[in-house]
Amino acid sequence: MIPRQGYLDSLIRFRDKRLIKVITGIRRCGKSTLLELFQDYLRADGVEDGQILSINLEDGDYRDIETYKQLYDYAKAKLIPEKRMYIFLDEVQRVSDFQKAVDSLYVKKNCDVYITGSNAFLLSGELATLLSGRYVEIKMLPLSFKEYVSALPKSANIERLYADYTQNGAFPYVLKFDLPKDKKQYLEGIFDTIVLKDIVARKKFPDVAMLQSVVRFMFDNVGNICSTKGISDMLTSAGRKISVHTVESYLSALTDSFILYKIGRYDIKGKQYLKTGDKYYAADIGLRYALLGTKKADAGHILENIVFLELLRRRYEIYIGKVGTAEVDFIVIGDDGTEYYQVAYTVIDTIGKTLKRELAPLEAISDHNPKYLLTMDYTPPTSHNGIKQINVLDWLLK
Repeated sequence: MIPRQGYLDSLIRFRDKRLIKVITGIRRCGKSTLLELFQDYLRADGVEDGQILSINLEDGDYRDIETYKQLYDYAKAKLIPEKRMYIFLDEVQRVSDFQKAVDSLYVKKNCDVYITGSNAFLLSGELATLLSGRYVEIKMLPLSFKEYVSALPKSANIERLYADYTQNGAFPYVLKFDLPKDKKQYLEGIFDTIVLKDIVARKKFPDVAMLQSVVRFMFDNVGNICSTKGISDMLTSAGRKISVHTVESYLSALTDSFILYKIGRYDIKGKQYLKTGDKYYAADIGLRYALLGTKKADAGHILENIVFLELLRRRYEIYIGKVGTAEVDFIVIGDDGTEYYQVAYTVIDTIGKTLKRELAPLEAISDHNPKYLLTMDYTPPTSHNGIKQINVLDWLLK
């Protein structure tokens, strides 16, 4: 198993805190493995096997558990009085009204509860109301580039590893396959499961082909400003007539299933959030490749998508920046304050025009928060009037 140390450290920090630990993320990103790693940690720390109750609700052994009452009764029968119990409920959303069972276990003083789910529905509606203030969410993503590299031979060429990462994706199990066609088939299986199991089955969408068309369009436009009307118009002009309302419903379902991430815009000079001009990024670039095939991709937007996911992993609050008529790829807000990031595949040309264009939005920002230009260019660490230019692969591996 690949150590997911950042996520594991989060679970260790919240261990025995009076909070339900909720791990969310796209299917197959490693949530179940993370629970196994944490259970190994508990055993190494002296916790006995009988104190660990692990239930994967997608395992055939537990398919008879369909209601919250059945789940609660099963878990309650396994509790050991006067012993600290660690309860793990994997893919708990498949049990109806599961939140009632989770809450009933949480209130027992000897129970430390951990749950996972592959849909944002897990933290919506009644669950959010019932468990308000009683849970902490740990948002999980597929492997970072650093994690991906750590699982492969140290002698491998870093640029080649990046190329493989963008094609094969970052789902941990992809590394088990040697042949590209097997990796592609595995990714297609993940996509089909998300679409058919997490979206169509729950939302009752009648037109699977139309939903797939929307996904293809969004994957083909990662990093581009999109509006629901624009998407509707583009698909309709391509012969797939679809209403704005239907596009909105599909995009909501895709973000709820963590296959897409939506990011809004912020006017830096006006200091206000903007209602239009959202962007969407894919949870995994390999999924994009599996769905679109060898269709020529914009390397700059692919890199931008990867940087976005890394910023998300580093727990930043992220926005697109608007400064006058220019755009800053990312404004991020973290524990240390605000930072600005511009992403370009390369800024090297014979007359320096590209570098000037990429620096311009950052130079237009009057505050003194850190500003970064991330590129694939291998140049010595450079500062352009305080704007730090960094090789993006070095940054990803930091």
